[in-house]
Amino acid sequence: MSTHVTIIGAGLGGLTLARVLHVHGITSTVYEAETSPAARAQGGLLDIRDYNGQLALRDAGLYEEFRALILEGRQATRVLSRDGEVLLDLPDDGTGPNPEVPRGELRQLLLDALPEGTVRWGHKVTGVRGLGGGRHEVTFADGTAVETELLVGADGAWSRVRPLLSGATPEYTGVSFVETLLLDADTRHPHSAKLVCDGSTMVLAPGKGVLVHRERGGTLHTWVMLARPRDWFDGVDFSDPAAALARIAREYDDWAPELTALITDGDTAPVPRHIHALPAEHRWDRVPGVTLLGDAAHLTAPNGEGANLALYDGAELGKAVAAHPGDVEAALTAYERAMFPRSATAALEGADLHEMLGEDAPYNLIGMFAE
Repeated sequence: MSTHVTIIGAGLGGLTLARVLHVHGITSTVYEAETSPAARAQGGLLDIRDYNGQLALRDAGLYEEFRALILEGRQATRVLSRDGEVLLDLPDDGTGPNPEVPRGELRQLLLDALPEGTVRWGHKVTGVRGLGGGRHEVTFADGTAVETELLVGADGAWSRVRPLLSGATPEYTGVSFVETLLLDADTRHPHSAKLVCDGSTMVLAPGKGVLVHRERGGTLHTWVMLARPRDWFDGVDFSDPAAALARIAREYDDWAPELTALITDGDTAPVPRHIHALPAEHRWDRVPGVTLLGDAAHLTAPNGEGANLALYDGAELGKAVAAHPGDVEAALTAYERAMFPRSATAALEGADLHEMLGEDAPYNLIGMFAE
């Protein structure tokens, strides 16, 4: 008996699952709340690790296509003091194992590798319920519904599928990012562009920091990091971009002006990103016919592993379904048995935001690179 897989969420993990299933001749449908692939910006650069993300792309038969997306030189790393002094400068010599690619381009690569009609856009989930016997019904905001024998929640931090398996909800970590872009920086923001290396540049201090990625076309993608309560950000008027950036920059008034310019000179409206996480060892008892992958299963604070784990989860689940034709429970049991310890290890051993922004910042980070 063949198994048709219903996937909620067209992020990297859900699309990788759909692609690996397709490689093995198994059909799937991906339901996505966004109305089109271009409905919103897809984030910045991703370092795709050789021990998980790249393996998943090999399983998807897309490794060479992935290589074509790599931005050369972006594995360079620079750490600055709050005075603008270079404390660490690691160039990209082309031998690093974690090449950087734009998230949006990687997502599009996966979309282009799926049969037409696999992704159903504009399908926002409003409810999910069990029907017995491992089957589930998913209802959508447009009034339609589908029944499925294998349901996968690949729908991120605020998953609508997760409550079928677990009562856990993401909790605020105490750190928020404020995201903005400096466009055509080499021409329009030359002093800022000079500070930033070809890859990632970090400026860290206790309780605060700035992370900048150099992207295509001279764009500097800036994340301002602040360890503050959620209600602190409620006092910032993000409807007034200039005022919001100026208010955020006041938290950095003891930094060099060329560094605070990375905040105040933003060309796009600042977007607050409140960082949430699930428990590090989040798991659930086996429930027939349903499972989770990526952030829906193991949301953590940014540590370089999130996108890679989503890719790897998708590939591993796809292979498990292919290895157990017609036996959904055997496939899900095998997948979850390996996924739980894998994701727990990544959460417990990955970089910790509170350590990065701790009392020893930035020297604790420099020590990590030395190790």
